[in-house]
Amino acid sequence: MLIDLHTHSNASDGTDSPSELVAKARLRGLGVIALTDHDTIHGWNEAKSELERVEQKSDPLQLVLGAEVSCQNSDGISIHILALLFDGENKPLVAEMNKTRENRLTRMEKIIARLNGAGIEISMSEVHAQRQGEATLGRPHLADALIAKGYFQSRDEVFAALLHNRSKYYVSHYSPSPELAIRLIKEAGGVAVIAHPLASHRGRVIPLPSLDQMVNAGLDGIEVDHRDHSQEERVTLKNFARERNLIITGSSDYHGDGKLNQLAEFTTHPEQWEALRARANKDRVVRV
Repeated sequence: MLIDLHTHSNASDGTDSPSELVAKARLRGLGVIALTDHDTIHGWNEAKSELERVEQKSDPLQLVLGAEVSCQNSDGISIHILALLFDGENKPLVAEMNKTRENRLTRMEKIIARLNGAGIEISMSEVHAQRQGEATLGRPHLADALIAKGYFQSRDEVFAALLHNRSKYYVSHYSPSPELAIRLIKEAGGVAVIAHPLASHRGRVIPLPSLDQMVNAGLDGIEVDHRDHSQEERVTLKNFARERNLIITGSSDYHGDGKLNQLAEFTTHPEQWEALRARANKDRVVRV
């Protein structure tokens, strides 16, 4: 069974609608797919509707509803926690994600001002034009606006040149500590998996002692197999996870067009998925 626990739709910064994402997962032959848009659950209902629209098959797709929660530690390092199988009506967790979403607006204005100061002409309205409805605003929308104006050919090019975490144009935004996010996820009945913690080319990596703090806060798993991890980093994380009885996951971090990531290019072993699912306080997997 192919299990992909980290994907995005245009409810945040992906290019596929939630229904298109579910349809592509079916075509790809996935058995389990998690929808984990940035700091939002706005795509959940559409994804569930698409799952239910197609009549049951002998090996139906299972949908895991989640979110990728933006966090930041005391050293200013950006950290992403995958929240899976939580109660979408839990007010404290949803409120914290909404607070982060709101702060992305002022952050984007600051990034645009820096780009304008360097002679790169782009406006907030042009960035908003790349969003779908109430999609979580993010740097990929800015990348799409720059592509639309002819500055670049792909999101990967934009991020490599201007929008990576070490760029002079980078601006952080409010986000909870990973420990707070993990606590809120657990209180909402879900499970917490840290996404791509040692992806060195994304920016500053997360020190292993910081990972231990998250383990103490209740972290359930580590996304080990990911395109942005080197083989050495994967070995380090696997050893770390096994020593601390953490779940080991693999995921695509699929965003649709504009990024190289493909659905199920990395996957989670079924035994690890079952162990992770058992840590939630309720079976919230959506089945046909």
